[in-house]
Amino acid sequence: METASGSSPGLRERKKQRTRDALLRAALELFTTQGYERTTVDEIAAAVDVSQRTFFRYFAGKEDAALAAQRLAVAHFVAALRARPAGEAPLEAMRRAVLDGWDTLHEVVEAVVPIDLYLRMYRVIESTPVLLAAYLRSSAEIEEQIARLIAEREGLDVDADPRPRVAVAVFGGVIRVTERLWSAGDDFSMEALRALTATYLDQVGPSLAGAWRTP
Repeated sequence: METASGSSPGLRERKKQRTRDALLRAALELFTTQGYERTTVDEIAAAVDVSQRTFFRYFAGKEDAALAAQRLAVAHFVAALRARPAGEAPLEAMRRAVLDGWDTLHEVVEAVVPIDLYLRMYRVIESTPVLLAAYLRSSAEIEEQIARLIAEREGLDVDADPRPRVAVAVFGGVIRVTERLWSAGDDFSMEALRALTATYLDQVGPSLAGAWRTP
């Protein structure tokens, strides 16, 4: 049904999404070319020909915009983890979810920003203390969400059984190491990140890697 102005709710939402995507892309382009600290909200808004007020309708601030693409990737991983077979061992489920996630991430990210722009933001985050701190805070919150998801999959009480949080902490630590090494390396491709992640995850020992469920 159309409104009095002649535009449907669906059309309005699509226009809002396009504006948000344009602001996000402009922000990441500026962050990766001139640096996070040297980029202002006014510059981001001007790049899309909108007002500063419009920017703040979509993002709480520069930090929110800087981490938005990473949040897309995290949501993609969590969705992939939820879809893993119920009988799969916890660490194997996380391993498959993250590796399969890398294989299909471009489908999610490129709906909003080019994949190379998403990848280049890793270096900006690593080299910008305020962004790195925010990224690590966000990672801790996501780890708790994943631990609860793992506990739910295994039929465990996350507050009574330490294994979900321990497994996710180990998994998150491996991911963090690979992100840091990859972002400092010479091969800055998605394929290199996936390969490095797989190599490091393969080093996780059997104490947490096996099945947890009691027959």
